Amino acid sequence: MNLSHLKPGERGTIVAFTDLEMSVKLMEMGCLPGEMVEVERYAPLGDPMAIRVAGYQLCLRKDEASVIIIT
Repeated sequence: MNLSHLKPGERGTIVAFTDLEMSVKLMEMGCLPGEMVEVERYAPLGDPMAIRVAGYQLCLRKDEASVIIIT
């Protein structure tokens, strides 16, 4: 399942990425395999989304979040 499919309040653990180039950017922002992520909210029009990862809030576009595979 991709992170972009979660609803606010749902959690998952990062297991992999589907895009190598984007994965480097995401890992630099703290989205590392094994980290727990929680969707906090979506913007009124659905994009971007706010997630909590590694103890801080991060906003991602849906296309960025769709690269993150979670369990």
